[in-house]
Amino acid sequence: MESWRKVWREGVAPLLSTPALEALQSALKNDDTRLIQGATTTPPPLPCVQDWPVEAACALGFCGWQGDGLETVAEVEEFFARTCFEIDQRLGEPAACRWFLNWFDETPRDQMREQLLAEVHRALAQRRSAGDSIEAENAGEIAAA
Repeated sequence: MESWRKVWREGVAPLLSTPALEALQSALKNDDTRLIQGATTTPPPLPCVQDWPVEAACALGFCGWQGDGLETVAEVEEFFARTCFEIDQRLGEPAACRWFLNWFDETPRDQMREQLLAEVHRALAQRRSAGDSIEAENAGEIAAA
């Protein structure tokens, strides 16, 4: 398995909310121009624009912005940094997030969209399946009571 995919599956996807994954799914499917490569946010995360609204963001930033309702450059940058830290912790490797981030930034857009969309679909399907299992288990417990 490619390094970026391992980092996505084991580090990134588990940290993202379902609304964040759904927002990313829509952006990838529709080639949303607000999903950018090569930068965390537009405007860039500089102190002089930290209170400005985000206009575009990378995959991680987009999830926090469009999926979790963050608005400002500072909020999205903090989300990005915190998420990268958590990815590294989950994988037990300093800067493990780079495998995903570098792949996202350097892969031709159409190829990136196709491959990442498949991974987002996979992550959402797993969540739905896990949710169905929990609901069935709870229904069985209720029926037994």
